[in-house]
Amino acid sequence: MKKPLLIIVVIALVILAKGSMFVVEEGQQALVTQFGKPVGDIHQAGLHFKIPFIQDAYHFQSRILKWDGDPNQIPTKDKRYIWIDTTARWRIADPLLFFKTVATEQGALSRLDDIIDSVVRDAVSGHLLVELVRGKDYQPPAGVKEEVFEVEGAASVPVEKLAGREQILASILAQARASTPEYGIELIDVQIKRINYVEQVRTRVYERMIAERKKVAAEYRSEGEGEKADILGQMQKELKRIESEAYRTSVEVRGKADASAAAIYAGAYGKDPEFYRFIRSLESYRKAMRENARMVISTDSDFYRYLQKAR
Repeated sequence: MKKPLLIIVVIALVILAKGSMFVVEEGQQALVTQFGKPVGDIHQAGLHFKIPFIQDAYHFQSRILKWDGDPNQIPTKDKRYIWIDTTARWRIADPLLFFKTVATEQGALSRLDDIIDSVVRDAVSGHLLVELVRGKDYQPPAGVKEEVFEVEGAASVPVEKLAGREQILASILAQARASTPEYGIELIDVQIKRINYVEQVRTRVYERMIAERKKVAAEYRSEGEGEKADILGQMQKELKRIESEAYRTSVEVRGKADASAAAIYAGAYGKDPEFYRFIRSLESYRKAMRENARMVISTDSDFYRYLQKAR
């Protein structure tokens, strides 16, 4: 009888010991309740004790947690419909208040959905699209002038009065953060992950981008045609100059050659006029007669006279 009783006592002690101890891991915090009412919170990791069967321990994350909202279709102040996808980081700052208000992380995420989505919707609908996609210190590219932005149903907005994306996010964070302490939640930051046009607007934007690129391409083509015409004009001008100089040089050379030939002819004619006339006559007949041709000359011709003397 003693041995079974001892076993039962040991088992009971093990159960009591297990029920009276709990471990808080690194990155966690715990809330101890007694009959459902909070009696203390624990922020230090390690082994801790509670009254078994009377007290319960609830564990919560003390690390920074992530919230991801569903993409929402929201109109901007200038009536541009966009899909906006936001994310945020948060942590449990007051476990007791957190347990009383939302109880679980899933409940906290649901509450953050309501808070952040509402603030983001108000911020997006109250600003221009250009303010959401660029920073306050944005400078347009060289040659691009941006002075005012037209807003449907409102006065134009000068560039210097536009808010930047950082300012809008800071405003969203401030407004959302004001509603989270009552749930024991600390909201650390809110960021916009992605902004997309809705399909209808996206098609118009692509068409406008294509038209702008075509316009730029046409300008480049026009500049290229102008450069081409200028290059061809310079080439034609240079070609004519070269041809003119070459023609002048050829005329000068031909003139010098003709002068030299004339001087040679004159010198030869001056030494023996009769022989010169004979040679010129032979050249004339050689040019006039073809292959296998016959020539009939009279006895009083100069050529016959030269031949007669040669005999």
